[in-house]
Amino acid sequence: MSRMDIAEKLKEHGLLPTAQRVEVAELMLSRPQHLSADQIIDQLHRAGSRVSKATVYNCLKAFSETGLLKEINVDATRKFYDTTTNPHHHFYHVETGELTDIPADRISIMDLPLLPKGTEQDGVEVLIRVRNKQ
Repeated sequence: MSRMDIAEKLKEHGLLPTAQRVEVAELMLSRPQHLSADQIIDQLHRAGSRVSKATVYNCLKAFSETGLLKEINVDATRKFYDTTTNPHHHFYHVETGELTDIPADRISIMDLPLLPKGTEQDGVEVLIRVRNKQ
């Protein structure tokens, strides 16, 4: 994806295409992937970027809020940012920290509880934690 395409995609999501946002989006949208903020910061800095940690976090927050990326919370202290935003589920390998997609049609959920009064369903996501067999 060219920088122009990325700038246009940011605009489509209601975001001003600042140089920093374009830089972070360029890394994230280059291919389907799941990266933590620290992995993103590390990759940007290894590529010579000077973007600050705070700016990366602000970009990721804006990208998630506008639907450009999907935020995946794997536990209370770890988040990943997923470039695949259509409905799907994940395997999370607790030993390697790897997150892998599961197509939405591979999981069937039946008998969901009644929703609290005055609410509507916004989505259902399954995260299956796995580890190597001993």
